[in-house]
Amino acid sequence: SETDPVEPELVSAAEAAGQELARLRTPLVNLRRLLLAQLDAESDRLDSESRRRIEAVCRGLERRAISQLRAWQDMLAGLGEETPAEFTQWFGIERIDGRDVDVGMYRHWVDPTGPFAEAVLAEAQGAVITSATLTDGSGDIVADWEAAEARTGAARLVNPAIRAQLSSPYDYGGQTRVLVVRDLRKDDMNLLAGAYRALFVAAGGGALGLFTAISRLRAVHQRIAAPLEAEDLTLYAQHVDGLDTSTLIDIFRAEENACLLGTDAVRDGIDVPGSSLRLIVFDRVPWPRPDIRHKARRALFGGRAYDDRLTRLKLRQAFGRLIRKSDDRGVFVMLDSRMPSRLAGAFPEGVTVERVGLAEAVAITEDFLAPKGTGPNQNEPITEGN
Repeated sequence: SETDPVEPELVSAAEAAGQELARLRTPLVNLRRLLLAQLDAESDRLDSESRRRIEAVCRGLERRAISQLRAWQDMLAGLGEETPAEFTQWFGIERIDGRDVDVGMYRHWVDPTGPFAEAVLAEAQGAVITSATLTDGSGDIVADWEAAEARTGAARLVNPAIRAQLSSPYDYGGQTRVLVVRDLRKDDMNLLAGAYRALFVAAGGGALGLFTAISRLRAVHQRIAAPLEAEDLTLYAQHVDGLDTSTLIDIFRAEENACLLGTDAVRDGIDVPGSSLRLIVFDRVPWPRPDIRHKARRALFGGRAYDDRLTRLKLRQAFGRLIRKSDDRGVFVMLDSRMPSRLAGAFPEGVTVERVGLAEAVAITEDFLAPKGTGPNQNEPITEGN
């Protein structure tokens, strides 16, 4: 919940807590000061081991106690004040696996490029900002570049940024298919799981399933793990398997016909060239989460256009996982029929978004990914209506 306005009782409690923290912090500050003074006064008598111990204690006091207490004091002192316009501030509860593990007051810059430009760009003789997802493909090239400069801090440079856009070496139109399934009820977990299973089997593995919610990932995993095993396809899943994300990706990369389910960290951080990744299936359009921080940024950066921009960038990031080499081939499937056509700019030039039924999506996937010469049309692209 938002911190403004704050109840008077909370302000009083914060002041009392701040005073107690000051009583705790003061002797720690004094102890560190005395230890540093000892290092200086006895510099000619302290042996190396004693000096290292004292220095380690001083670092530990600052990092683990003094700085932490100072942050809490600053937070408590700011509770009775109005949140500065350049920040957004809220109370939040952090949950892991449905359990409350932490509570805190959070403050973030509404536009983080301000401090970034001041601390980094202003001090640099030059800066190169590069990404495959700088521009989002809204259809307005000028607006796309302006948004990219605002998002990276380049708009704050004294001199205008030098823009450069390089074409891709890949033939995305020939190497990929993008399908939007139009006849699936995505609120029915059995139907959703059935769609994932059918598409994964059609691809023969090498499939990445992406989800916008961990609960949906787990529900699909529970329903398709055994059926995929019966098809001799191994299934791994973030938030289910007891392995960290990087290890799961390494295993997935090494096993050409494995399948992997994941969320944001997998979508943005996976690099699997070759046939180990030839199918991506997304459960829903990845709209931004409407939390307090996003609400503040949405108001500053353009409302619905800002939501569209973030969503196109997420789709572009996900699609970019498919083609990492000149001979890669891949199919991208969105299981959300409500994906608006204005998001199609997320995909490279030459790629056509096809709206098809699930059965047709399964057939296209199987045919397009079949080894050359073995499919019903020798792996030639299929266009809607054929």
